[in-house]
Amino acid sequence: MNDSYRGYANAAGTMDMSVDAGLRSFMLGVYNKMGLGLVLSAALAYAVGTVAPLTSLVLGTPLLYVVQFGPIVLLLGSMFFMRRPSPIGSALLYWSIVTLIGMGLSVWVFIAQNNITAETASGTSITASFTTIGQAFFITASSFLALSFWGYTTKRNLSGIGSFMIMAAWGAIATSLVNVFFVQSSGLELLIQIVLLGLMAGIVAWQTQSLKGSYYAYQGDQRSLAVMTNMGALNLYLAFVNIFQIILSLLGRE
Repeated sequence: MNDSYRGYANAAGTMDMSVDAGLRSFMLGVYNKMGLGLVLSAALAYAVGTVAPLTSLVLGTPLLYVVQFGPIVLLLGSMFFMRRPSPIGSALLYWSIVTLIGMGLSVWVFIAQNNITAETASGTSITASFTTIGQAFFITASSFLALSFWGYTTKRNLSGIGSFMIMAAWGAIATSLVNVFFVQSSGLELLIQIVLLGLMAGIVAWQTQSLKGSYYAYQGDQRSLAVMTNMGALNLYLAFVNIFQIILSLLGRE
């Protein structure tokens, strides 16, 4: 949900949206990097969730807090310290966040592997099986493809609602943290999840359209396009993972 490149997104409604080989190559580069991030996340989640020494290290030590809050810290920090990022810097940001989130997703694998029921901070009982995880992934992937395709093909300019959705998503996350540490309401937790699910759906479509605008705005500037490939993959990856975790949580509620 990094919004450092919201200026790029505004080009979506003003650039020529005709399809060409360069645009296809750029978009495929974004999706390929996002796909590799998902594969790495899945591998890390499975390894940490099933290999006892790794489980103890990540989920049983203070490293858990780094895994839980590291992505948010990196995202917030990038907004202030990466005003003009390089391709290498944006790639390091992407893979660092993917690694941390992948390790964090191991909790779902651990629950499925050991057939246990966990409780959220608000007291909601959640369980998961590998079948449930597969169902959540299929629902997420199908929804993501449909939303991204719509964002790619629609003639409607989505830039006007993009910044609002990003700020609303950050607000929902902040409210979620308040609920975790202070309120601990299961009803509020469910409401936040539903709101975030809707926001993430809109963000997928908006980010896809924004990437098209960015390509035309920076066509020929290989450095900027390399940065946008990394940041575009990051934004879409975060939306995908958020949707996946929300759907998995909803499927696993008892």
